[in-house]
Amino acid sequence: MRRYGDEGTLDVPGSPQIVFTPGHTLGHCALHLPERDVVIAGDALVTLNPYTGAVGPQIVARAATADSERALRSLDRLAETGATTLLPGHGEPWTRGVKQAVEEARRAGVS
Repeated sequence: MRRYGDEGTLDVPGSPQIVFTPGHTLGHCALHLPERDVVIAGDALVTLNPYTGAVGPQIVARAATADSERALRSLDRLAETGATTLLPGHGEPWTRGVKQAVEEARRAGVS
């Protein structure tokens, strides 16, 4: 196993850019593939909350998140990618722009 930092790119096919998104876990990272116009968000932003059943862009429920306020702040890093498609850790892909998903997640707040 080899660890990577909180910025730069991974030395794997596609060279995904590391997007540090702590909150769900303290070391959580998303991956941005600019040439594909996609962000793999993992649990930084989901479209189905597996703990509450809520649908739509949001952060994971407080009970399963290390620091919910930090998770909300990390949404800025996702929005900065400007990607069109977001692939969440839970739920359906979001294809209406990461910035819109972040706005909706902020409105949803902490559950």
